[in-house]
Amino acid sequence: MTSELVPGPDSPDAVSEIPGLPPEDAGRDEHLRRAEGAILRADDLIAGYLPGVNILNGTDLYCHEGELVGIIGPNGAGKSTLLKALFGLVNIHTGSVKLRGEEITNDRADSLVTKGIGFVPQTNNVFPSLTIFENLQMGCYQAPKKLDERIDFVGSIFPALIERQTQRAGQLSGGERQMVAMGRALMMEPSVLLLDEPSAGLSPALQDEVFVQTRAINRAGVSIIMVEQNARRCLQICDRGYVLDQGRNAYTAPGRELMNDPKVIELYLGTLAKA
Repeated sequence: MTSELVPGPDSPDAVSEIPGLPPEDAGRDEHLRRAEGAILRADDLIAGYLPGVNILNGTDLYCHEGELVGIIGPNGAGKSTLLKALFGLVNIHTGSVKLRGEEITNDRADSLVTKGIGFVPQTNNVFPSLTIFENLQMGCYQAPKKLDERIDFVGSIFPALIERQTQRAGQLSGGERQMVAMGRALMMEPSVLLLDEPSAGLSPALQDEVFVQTRAINRAGVSIIMVEQNARRCLQICDRGYVLDQGRNAYTAPGRELMNDPKVIELYLGTLAKA
């Protein structure tokens, strides 16, 4: 895979590599070429919460096996909506989502979990009245025979959860709850993990811890697609990033290239990327 910055089909800088091909078609052709063999891909998604009101307006995305993909962009760009559409929580009107080549567009969330997709929402992501262990156990509800094996795996990444497994989740700090939510999503052995704003509301120190843990999960063999408002930190750790704007892809490239690209900084990252 080449590493150059690739403007999305709706970017003003999208340049055709094929003589006579309009920029928007060139962008789509590039996506289709690079998405070949992806573990999870979304093609030309148009989706929203209400009929006739679309948040995603032709969004493309792909994630190859072992990749950590970051999604950044201004508020209201459709970042969280994209994750929810991938996980069957937002109705996709047109377009398709495929997991290892299998059509999963608008499949139910419980079905997607059994097929290997995990999802960690930004808020309300733990059962506060249950203990840490019980939260993890709920994550393995559809495959109880895997419980001991998966507890060991989660404990290898989040040892503090096992040490405090009898504590109720409602007594934990925000960072600790995030660990529980991520651990629970890992209990069904997902091949792809969707993370929605994992660092939201955390102190800078805890944000760093979440990013370190995210990378550790990825290195353990789980492909990750992560939406983040902390654009600079997200782009530092991700293999490849997407910039979303008004429900469309503006740019995609390796994370550090996006972080240092003057045009992306000026249009989308501002002073955040320079901090």
